[in-house]
Amino acid sequence: MAKILIVDDSSLSRRMLRQALEPLGHQIIEAPEGLTALELYALHQPDLVLLDLTMSGMYGLEVLRKLREMDQEARVIIATADIQNSTRAMVEAAGARGYITKPFAGEQVRNVVSSILSEVEDADN
Repeated sequence: MAKILIVDDSSLSRRMLRQALEPLGHQIIEAPEGLTALELYALHQPDLVLLDLTMSGMYGLEVLRKLREMDQEARVIIATADIQNSTRAMVEAAGARGYITKPFAGEQVRNVVSSILSEVEDADN
Protein backbone atom coordinates (compact mmCIF):
# COMPACT_ATOMS: atom_id res chain seq x y z
CA MET A 1 0.00 0.00 0.00
CA ALA A 2 1.00 3.65 0.23
CA LYS A 3 3.46 5.47 2.44
CA ILE A 4 1.61 8.44 3.98
CA LEU A 5 3.05 11.37 5.90
CA ILE A 6 0.65 12.90 8.43
CA VAL A 7 1.57 16.47 9.47
CA ASP A 8 -0.41 17.95 12.35
CA ASP A 9 0.57 19.57 15.63
CA SER A 10 -2.32 17.76 17.34
CA SER A 11 -1.37 14.27 18.45
CA LEU A 12 -5.09 13.44 18.62
CA SER A 13 -5.56 14.39 14.94
CA ARG A 14 -2.51 12.36 13.93
CA ARG A 15 -3.80 9.38 15.89
CA MET A 16 -7.29 9.63 14.33
CA LEU A 17 -5.82 9.75 10.81
CA ARG A 18 -3.50 6.85 11.59
CA GLN A 19 -6.41 4.77 12.91
CA ALA A 20 -8.41 5.48 9.75
CA LEU A 21 -5.58 4.53 7.37
CA GLU A 22 -3.44 1.81 8.97
CA PRO A 23 -6.14 -0.89 8.74
CA LEU A 24 -5.98 -0.44 4.95
CA GLY A 25 -2.31 -1.43 5.05
CA HIS A 26 -0.81 2.03 4.61
CA GLN A 27 2.54 2.82 6.20
CA ILE A 28 2.20 5.95 8.33
CA ILE A 29 4.90 8.50 9.12
CA GLU A 30 4.08 11.36 11.51
CA ALA A 31 5.39 14.90 11.85
CA PRO A 32 4.23 17.30 14.58
CA GLU A 33 5.23 20.43 12.66
CA GLY A 34 6.32 21.76 9.27
CA LEU A 35 10.10 21.66 9.44
CA THR A 36 10.09 18.03 10.55
CA ALA A 37 7.59 17.29 7.78
CA LEU A 38 9.94 18.69 5.13
CA GLU A 39 12.83 16.63 6.50
CA LEU A 40 10.74 13.45 6.61
CA TYR A 41 9.43 14.07 3.11
CA ALA A 42 12.97 14.34 1.75
CA LEU A 43 14.05 11.24 3.67
CA HIS A 44 11.06 8.94 2.99
CA GLN A 45 9.52 10.28 -0.26
CA PRO A 46 5.94 9.39 0.80
CA ASP A 47 3.22 8.70 -1.75
CA LEU A 48 0.85 11.15 -0.04
CA VAL A 49 0.89 13.89 2.61
CA LEU A 50 -2.01 14.80 4.90
CA LEU A 51 -1.25 18.35 6.02
CA ASP A 52 -2.88 20.55 8.66
CA LEU A 53 -2.98 24.27 7.88
CA THR A 54 -2.86 25.81 11.34
CA MET A 55 0.30 24.72 13.13
CA SER A 56 2.82 26.45 15.34
CA GLY A 57 6.08 27.37 13.70
CA MET A 58 5.45 27.02 9.98
CA TYR A 59 1.92 27.53 8.64
CA GLY A 60 0.62 24.63 6.54
CA LEU A 61 0.33 26.68 3.35
CA GLU A 62 4.05 27.47 3.59
CA VAL A 63 4.79 23.75 4.10
CA LEU A 64 2.67 22.96 1.03
CA ARG A 65 4.59 25.47 -1.08
CA LYS A 66 7.95 24.11 0.09
CA LEU A 67 6.86 20.52 -0.57
CA ARG A 68 5.85 21.49 -4.10
CA GLU A 69 9.23 23.22 -4.57
CA MET A 70 10.96 20.00 -3.47
CA ASP A 71 8.73 17.81 -5.62
CA GLN A 72 6.29 19.22 -8.17
CA GLU A 73 4.46 15.90 -8.13
CA ALA A 74 3.96 15.90 -4.33
CA ARG A 75 0.44 14.73 -3.55
CA VAL A 76 -0.94 16.72 -0.62
CA ILE A 77 -4.35 16.57 1.01
CA ILE A 78 -5.17 19.45 3.35
CA ALA A 79 -6.67 18.26 6.64
CA THR A 80 -8.11 21.24 8.51
CA ALA A 81 -10.95 22.64 10.58
CA ASP A 82 -11.09 25.68 8.26
CA ILE A 83 -14.10 25.07 6.01
CA GLN A 84 -14.16 28.39 4.17
CA ASN A 85 -14.42 28.19 0.38
CA SER A 86 -11.71 30.84 0.06
CA THR A 87 -9.30 28.65 2.02
CA ARG A 88 -10.11 25.64 -0.12
CA ALA A 89 -9.53 27.65 -3.30
CA MET A 90 -6.25 29.03 -1.94
CA VAL A 91 -4.78 25.61 -1.08
CA GLU A 92 -5.94 24.09 -4.36
CA ALA A 93 -4.25 26.95 -6.23
CA ALA A 94 -1.09 26.19 -4.25
CA GLY A 95 -1.18 22.58 -5.42
CA ALA A 96 -3.20 20.58 -2.90
CA ARG A 97 -4.95 17.60 -4.50
CA GLY A 98 -7.67 17.19 -1.88
CA TYR A 99 -9.28 18.61 1.24
CA ILE A 100 -10.73 16.95 4.33
CA THR A 101 -12.25 18.70 7.31
CA LYS A 102 -11.99 18.22 11.05
CA PRO A 103 -13.43 16.56 12.97
CA PHE A 104 -12.33 13.65 10.83
CA ALA A 105 -14.77 10.98 9.73
CA GLY A 106 -12.88 7.77 8.99
CA GLU A 107 -14.89 7.01 5.86
CA GLN A 108 -14.34 10.51 4.42
CA VAL A 109 -10.59 10.24 5.06
CA ARG A 110 -10.37 6.80 3.45
CA ASN A 111 -12.43 7.91 0.43
CA VAL A 112 -10.35 11.01 -0.30
CA VAL A 113 -7.06 9.16 0.24
CA SER A 114 -8.18 6.26 -1.96
CA SER A 115 -9.31 8.68 -4.67
CA ILE A 116 -5.96 10.50 -4.78
CA LEU A 117 -3.99 7.25 -4.69
CA SER A 118 -6.09 5.73 -7.48
CA GLU A 119 -5.33 8.79 -9.65
CA VAL A 120 -1.65 7.97 -9.17
CA GLU A 121 -2.17 4.32 -10.10
CA ASP A 122 -4.17 5.31 -13.21
CA ALA A 123 -1.38 7.66 -14.30
CA ASP A 124 1.22 4.91 -13.83
CA ASN A 125 -0.72 2.48 -16.06
